Amino acid sequence: MHGLGRERGCLGDDQIAWLKDDVAPLGASTPIVVYAHFPLWAMYPEWGWGTADALTALSLLHRFGSVTVLNGHIHQVQQAIEGNVTFHTARATAYPQPGPGYGAGPGALVLPTDQLRGAIGFTTVRRVEDGDRLAIVDRTLATA
Repeated sequence: MHGLGRERGCLGDDQIAWLKDDVAPLGASTPIVVYAHFPLWAMYPEWGWGTADALTALSLLHRFGSVTVLNGHIHQVQQAIEGNVTFHTARATAYPQPGPGYGAGPGALVLPTDQLRGAIGFTTVRRVEDGDRLAIVDRTLATA
């Protein structure tokens, strides 16, 4: 699956095997950060905003006390927390999309030119110096 249209993303067996091998030697107190294109949570499956085999990948991360999953694809800021996993999606510099369930489906949201810079932007992630926490800052191009 490529995740185009309303198909969900898919990590596939090779990436799941890589993740399993990558985290195997790590202690449970190791903070984990995962970068993904598609959301690894079922944000809005009707629009393909999720990953078909995300639960398989996330099952490999349950033993860790702190897991952060960062993704794009939906071109907007959305957040969720499920157990020890914090999910964060970022807006895009290309074009905004409608919120989940608003409108006919995913795709470019057409805005007046003077509103566009306030709807697109970027996310900055950095590790906080006093520990293993992350500072995630979302900015629009209008505020950058």
